Amino acid sequence: MHTKRDLDRYLDAAVQDGLHRNRNNLEFQLHSLFGKMDFLNKAVLDVGGGSGLYSFYAALMGAARVVCLEPGSHGSSSGAINKFNTMKRTLDISNVVLMPITLQSLSTTNGTFDIILLHNSINHLDETACINLLTHPASRAIYKDIFLKLYALANDGAVLIICDCSRHNFFARLQIRNPFAPTIEWHKHQSPEVWEKLLREVGFAYPHISWSSFNTLRRCGKILTGNRLISYFLISHFCLTMHKT
Repeated sequence: MHTKRDLDRYLDAAVQDGLHRNRNNLEFQLHSLFGKMDFLNKAVLDVGGGSGLYSFYAALMGAARVVCLEPGSHGSSSGAINKFNTMKRTLDISNVVLMPITLQSLSTTNGTFDIILLHNSINHLDETACINLLTHPASRAIYKDIFLKLYALANDGAVLIICDCSRHNFFARLQIRNPFAPTIEWHKHQSPEVWEKLLREVGFAYPHISWSSFNTLRRCGKILTGNRLISYFLISHFCLTMHKT
């Protein structure tokens, strides 16, 4: 089991190795994302995990095995693999593995998982299909196949966490740049309800949607801005949690 000293070492290393800018903001972000989730002896899949920020946290919290998928394709962070290796050496953690492949290429022969995380990566699984998801049946079929893959990779009772920006945003509707998220291409995203509906069709259940706040505002910001209405006028960032029954 991890100790406070282990957590402090992780937070310091994440900032030192360039995986995050601010130690306190990161700690609040982790608490908002995972809460009291039990990682002990679990197998974790981090899809589009980049430099392994969440992968190493899962290992630190007691996960038995962590696989971080980072294919290095369009949308991934620059130098992610180098940062991953640096962090791994800094923390001296051996049970986190980086696989430079897509989710579509991952086989169940590599094992199945108890916790599956897609943090800001679901739209990158197939950007064209994501854009056309609501209008083209073929695009919908592509994502349904991807979600069937997720279902096959998930153990019974597994938790699926999907975080991303919703397509619906005040600034996007006005077709002007969002000052809080100027690089977001809103047409390449979908609302959490769209993902929820498609995930239900392949067997996931018990959806829960939460809305993100700015980490710098801590608990006060979560109370005031962590809801659908206020988020619509900010960055429209959500986390959808579902389970394999």
